[in-house]
Amino acid sequence: MSDSIRLVAVDDDPAVLELIEKLLSRPGLEIVTETDSQKGWEIIQQQQPEIVIVDLVMPRLNGIRLLELVSEFNPTIDLVLLSGQYTTRSAVEAIQKGACDFLTKPIDINVFQQRIGSLIDDARNRREAARLEGEMLRAANYAGMIGSSPAMLDVFTTIRRVAPHFRCGLITGPTGTEKDLAARALHELGPDASGPFVSCNCTTIQEGGFESELFGDANVPGLLARASGGTLFLTEVEAIPLASQSRLFAAMQSGSVRRPGDAAPTPIHVRLLAASSRDLRSMVQDQEFRDDLFYLLAVLQIQFPGLVDRKEDIPLLTRHFVRLYAQRFEKQVNGLTRRARLTLSRYGWAGNVRELEHAVAHACLMTSHSLIDVLDLPEYIRTAAQRPSWGTDLIPLDEVQRRHARHVVSKVNGNKLRAAEILGISRNTLYKLLEEQG
Repeated sequence: MSDSIRLVAVDDDPAVLELIEKLLSRPGLEIVTETDSQKGWEIIQQQQPEIVIVDLVMPRLNGIRLLELVSEFNPTIDLVLLSGQYTTRSAVEAIQKGACDFLTKPIDINVFQQRIGSLIDDARNRREAARLEGEMLRAANYAGMIGSSPAMLDVFTTIRRVAPHFRCGLITGPTGTEKDLAARALHELGPDASGPFVSCNCTTIQEGGFESELFGDANVPGLLARASGGTLFLTEVEAIPLASQSRLFAAMQSGSVRRPGDAAPTPIHVRLLAASSRDLRSMVQDQEFRDDLFYLLAVLQIQFPGLVDRKEDIPLLTRHFVRLYAQRFEKQVNGLTRRARLTLSRYGWAGNVRELEHAVAHACLMTSHSLIDVLDLPEYIRTAAQRPSWGTDLIPLDEVQRRHARHVVSKVNGNKLRAAEILGISRNTLYKLLEEQG
């Protein structure tokens, strides 16, 4: 694939297309022009350009319809409408159909070169950002955990330091923060990495079954014995009844377990990791968790941050999950549009990394484009983010109003009184609009 940025311009006036080529010609930019709008639409589908410029009034396909088709085909394309029949209504309609800019004829050379040049620079920056993001993702992957935020770097540093030495440890943090990955990393970076890694969610053990599950019965060895020579990881450890907590503490202290019917205890060599989304220290104070087991575990305590405390990791995590699920679903999905990324950044993520993973998996499954757009995201995320119908690459209505005011002023040769009359607003309102426009 060429490294050049691709731009397609569609206008039924050859002179306009010739001017566009002349104004925009530069190294690293491929420009394709077409006077027939239907052929232009076919070229856009074939070329998959980063930028498309279309005229508003054309036979066969008019500019608005062409905008709709291109926006549906690939919402990542930057769309610019060009028209000699400027109205605020047509500008707003263009924006609603997916345009990121509306420029007038006759072409203002300086404005045109500045606006389109900015889009070209943005397209190059997106390519470079995708490349750098891929490099960052590789650098930020630590034992399967993704992050470059200060909070996650602290977690990585702690794991690296203590993995060879710990015997018991506690991993805390909100639900969905992938505490299991930290436990797996502690095991694999420790001296018993070749031994078993046995994991159990304590909430899945039926009431009354903790004794046999942890310590075994006459027929089956328990979790402690099965993990001997390696690591036992207990998630939601607070679900263990107090009596079983006491026996678990005793087994770790003595290094042995006794099953019913055994004449003597069986020695075990096991490292114990526990995880909880609860405040176990408060539970100890409320006598809901045994203090001896808590202090045994809390010799090593790793606090996992919630996603709200590491929002700078969201782009890295998102790219990681896009790659994972694009491969799993066998789809050519390479990333997200800017407005989709903005939506994810605005969402609260109460479910943390796990919720983000599920959202990206859903979007990868739903999208029919190479980039995930807002409409591919779960509806509850779009609603909760409370974002407007246009993205950050589109123009808000107040910007359209300011541009329209400036356009009218230029048409009456700078006569602001006459411009205010035409616009139907007071001179003070017009002055304010022009001040905001700069």
